[in-house]
Amino acid sequence: MNTIKGLFLLLTMFAFQINLAQKDGYWDKTRATSEEITVSARERIIIKTQDFPEGTTEVVFRITLLDKNQQMAGSLVSVLKAIPDPTGISQGSAGAVFILSKISGDDKCKYAIFSSADLATKYKENGKTENACLVQDTPVSKDAKLLSTDKSACMKSNSSNLWFGFESKNWIMNQKVVLEVVPWVDNKLSRGWTAENRKSIIDQCKTSNLAQKMSNSDDFCVCILDKIQSKYKYKEFQKLLAVERAKAFKDFGNSCFGESTLSSAVYEDLRKQAASLSKQGKPGEAITKLATIINDNKANALDYNAIGNNYILTKQYGKAIKFLKEGEKLDESELLIKLNLAHSYLLNDNYSTAKSIYKEYQYQNVTDSLSWTEKIKQDFETFKKVGIENDDFKRVLKLFN
Repeated sequence: MNTIKGLFLLLTMFAFQINLAQKDGYWDKTRATSEEITVSARERIIIKTQDFPEGTTEVVFRITLLDKNQQMAGSLVSVLKAIPDPTGISQGSAGAVFILSKISGDDKCKYAIFSSADLATKYKENGKTENACLVQDTPVSKDAKLLSTDKSACMKSNSSNLWFGFESKNWIMNQKVVLEVVPWVDNKLSRGWTAENRKSIIDQCKTSNLAQKMSNSDDFCVCILDKIQSKYKYKEFQKLLAVERAKAFKDFGNSCFGESTLSSAVYEDLRKQAASLSKQGKPGEAITKLATIINDNKANALDYNAIGNNYILTKQYGKAIKFLKEGEKLDESELLIKLNLAHSYLLNDNYSTAKSIYKEYQYQNVTDSLSWTEKIKQDFETFKKVGIENDDFKRVLKLFN
């Protein structure tokens, strides 16, 4: 009883592992190769497979030698119906045994596989196999193997075919050889989206205006790639006109930007960059970052305050007033905006307007721990450090004595 339970548990685990590893694709039976050929005594022949479809990642082949008048009991295609994907074959020797023909003749042959027509032709001429990607040097009456792009040199070339070379080991009689080759097609790769092709889309995305706003655009560009892959095969996408491809990038980019958390993250990152640039004494560069937020209609009141403050530091007082007033519309109670407005008027030779603002809020705090008057003193010191001098600074400070 314990033995039965243990066997049941082992089979369950094995099935579970296969399900976890199961690949998304199909055996392409329409592009399968099925050749029954006669090899004359002491002869070498070459058989070229059918063209493998785009996205082929594995092939299974079966070789069977038949005696005279023998017929195959079942095709390889029919056998593979019972195996949902190559994982079931690659688990071990059991898979290979399963796809072996139930019959074979007494004759045996050697075979080799080549990845190009030139290499196969040379083999037919001289019988040398050093350039083969797979060699069966011990004569066999039947054989079956799985070749994959991960493990087999035969599948690592860009060729869409393989060439099988057979050498008869019967020195008197002809041999009948049946070769069957069935490709496994990965659904995703069948659309032409190889690693290299996907990388080209990612690289193109990273040069876009939206991506350049981000400190890390990886997630954004992967989102665009996923949408392009879903809608187009690679060849279809390449056939689009340049303006059509540009529009696709723009539309998918806007979609990815809007449907995720990327939008808020990007603008928050721009705010941090602007604050850092301003502290480094680069108010002009900070203005560029903040202008992006404003132009995209993503600015809040403090963004307008920040750009106004940087315009003051670059002595562009008219522009400072313009943007600070826009920020005031968003939050009438934000005293940092009020204070920068007062500074802008003062430095723009409008002392009377500045004075009224300075006096109106003199008993309030601009933050939870910083008073209005203390903030004025700090700002005036900052202005002096960047070369902004004004005789009215002292007049303003006297207002609070």
